[in-house]
Amino acid sequence: MAMNKLLAVIFAALLASLAVANEIAVAPTVSPNGLPPLGESWLAENPYRGNPDAIAIGQQAYNQACARCHGADASTNAAPAPDLRLLNRFCKRISDAELNAACMRDNDAYFAKTVRNGKIIVGVTHMPPWQGVLKQELAWAIQVFIESRAGASR
Repeated sequence: MAMNKLLAVIFAALLASLAVANEIAVAPTVSPNGLPPLGESWLAENPYRGNPDAIAIGQQAYNQACARCHGADASTNAAPAPDLRLLNRFCKRISDAELNAACMRDNDAYFAKTVRNGKIIVGVTHMPPWQGVLKQELAWAIQVFIESRAGASR
């Protein structure tokens, strides 16, 4: 009987992971109004760091577009996708300002590439591509929101 329960739990987890693994990008209904417009060409760096409006807009957009897989308010407890609050954890350890800035630029490039192209592993879409669905203003605002949550307990 215990083996049947274990198999049922494993089967349910597999079904849940398949549901998440084939997500389709749906644009959030959040408006980037109040943020400086960025245009169609994606920037190489996040222009919204330190902007409290970007954090608030990013939180709304995150909860509409990302929370289903990454956890509400970037609290990844029991979420099937990676903890995004850890994205810049290595940069935080760098005390040299110039090296830290270079690390953050690399993080920005990784974040933008991942958001735009999604994550496809062995032919399975683990994160849909958001290119053409999510305005870059909202993507950068989401990143700023996630960074604001980086110290939150896991």
